[in-house]
Amino acid sequence: MLNQITHRWNSSIHRLNMAVQRSIVGKHFKLDKRNTSFTTEVRAGTATFLTMAYILAVNANILTDSGGPCSTSDCTQVCNVPFIPASQCQGKLSNGTALQLVNPGPDCKFNPVNPGYQSCLDKVKKDLIVATVASSLVGCVIMGVLANLPLALAPGMGTNAYFAYTVVGYHGSGNLSYQSALAAVFIEGFIFLAVAALGLRTKLAKAIPKPVRISASAGIGLFLAFIGLQSNEGIGLVGYSSSTLLTLAACPSQYRAELAPVITVNETTQLIPGGTVSGDIFCLKHRMESPTFWLAVVGFVIISYSMIKNIKGAMIYGILFVTGVSWFRGTKVTYFPRTSDGDDSFDYFKKVVDVHKIEKTAGAFSFKDFGEGQLWVSLITFLYVDILDTTGTLYSMAKFAGFINERGDFEGQYFAFMSDATAIIIGSTLGTSPVTTFIESSTGIREGGRTGLTALTAGFYFFLAFFFTPLLASIPPWAVGPPLILVGVLMMKSITEIDWENMKDAIPAFITIILMPLTYSIAYGLIGGMGTYIVLNLWDWATMGYEIIQRPRKVETQKEGGENRKVETLPNREGRELDGLV
Repeated sequence: MLNQITHRWNSSIHRLNMAVQRSIVGKHFKLDKRNTSFTTEVRAGTATFLTMAYILAVNANILTDSGGPCSTSDCTQVCNVPFIPASQCQGKLSNGTALQLVNPGPDCKFNPVNPGYQSCLDKVKKDLIVATVASSLVGCVIMGVLANLPLALAPGMGTNAYFAYTVVGYHGSGNLSYQSALAAVFIEGFIFLAVAALGLRTKLAKAIPKPVRISASAGIGLFLAFIGLQSNEGIGLVGYSSSTLLTLAACPSQYRAELAPVITVNETTQLIPGGTVSGDIFCLKHRMESPTFWLAVVGFVIISYSMIKNIKGAMIYGILFVTGVSWFRGTKVTYFPRTSDGDDSFDYFKKVVDVHKIEKTAGAFSFKDFGEGQLWVSLITFLYVDILDTTGTLYSMAKFAGFINERGDFEGQYFAFMSDATAIIIGSTLGTSPVTTFIESSTGIREGGRTGLTALTAGFYFFLAFFFTPLLASIPPWAVGPPLILVGVLMMKSITEIDWENMKDAIPAFITIILMPLTYSIAYGLIGGMGTYIVLNLWDWATMGYEIIQRPRKVETQKEGGENRKVETLPNREGRELDGLV
């Protein structure tokens, strides 16, 4: 009986595959030529989506840390006496001080976060989930239909962290506003599109020194892992130390404190000009006793074990486990504490299905800061990282799938290069950081994906995600931390390509890698690596140029076709002659 059911099922699948293969769809996607089938492509697209679905929660969480378009104006009024709630701010104190509501200062954006500002952040997070879904969907569709490649796209890890924590800063404490940073991404998208259209993309990537180009991936991986180890967007294992800068943390939230640079003027304590209040990064006591940390450790083990066993969707399984446990109220690890904010979050979560309309982030970019040098540094960094990261990923995935020819090209590469550039432009108009081809596409290729149907299948799942914003908005930071750390593990393998015996390569590579996490900036890592490479090679380049200028030349007359032809030759260092050199 079971054999008959299996036979009928296999026969039905075969008939379906043959019907699709002979159809217009099958001919467009070249199913027969690439030796694949419709059901194989669907399975491959499903595997790809499962391994990259974590980006829906992770990207929104990271970008929300920038504060988005939220500002001090979103903060609700507070009592002029700090320890009195706004609801009780009326009358006078016993010492005669009149109580009244006042507009808060810039510190309302930091812990303890003002309720009005927090409400704005909650809306921004929902907006960014939709923006992530939309930009990923567009990228996958273009890649699938036009390039016919089994590659999926989404906002890139690394560039989103650079956008949120370096360019805009935590809750807007950086050098550029969220609106100006989006404008930089928008313009970078058009430049990227032009570079791809003119066929310059590969040449620009190769112009970067090789050790810096290779080590950038590992540096970004460490940067992501460092974010995943902190409390704002991770498991909270590391925290601030006044003596060593970093130390072991993981204490419960009630034993964490925020810090601020202050001075005392006329017996009044106030923030240093330009200073901001940090997140709750300082552990007072009870280190390693945070319940959410240990739950995150379980999630980390689940993902790690699944990756060891090559289980598809390893990261999403870990996220689902930690998130599912955190959704139960009344526990020490709940994401919905019994507070007014927790109640509001739980009420939205209970909707389950909701088509969220973007309110805050769509079209939020502003071009007023284009005279600022920091904006151009950010724009160039976005462009450079996209050229390196996306081009490298595209070529590595095409090679993995067996598409690369003897010239180093692959079918569909023109539209593949255009697809992520187009998705970057669309994503920036919706409020998200640059979109890139995901290395997790290798999962689908490993499952047999060879055509654009794999990308379209992943795009279909992104479309379904439109309707589940309440669930995606309720994924806690300690569920996101383990995938960030393990993405860092995956990105570290590029260091094996560095020639560590050659100090002229090893030193710039190490500087690139170490500066990215420790300066909390991809840009500073790249600048440090390239600067070091130039300094270490400058003497050799100068010597080589001087020798070329100083080498004697001689002119000889040679007969060629009955005619005399003068040929200029230049002896090299060994005394041999190099014909035709001037």
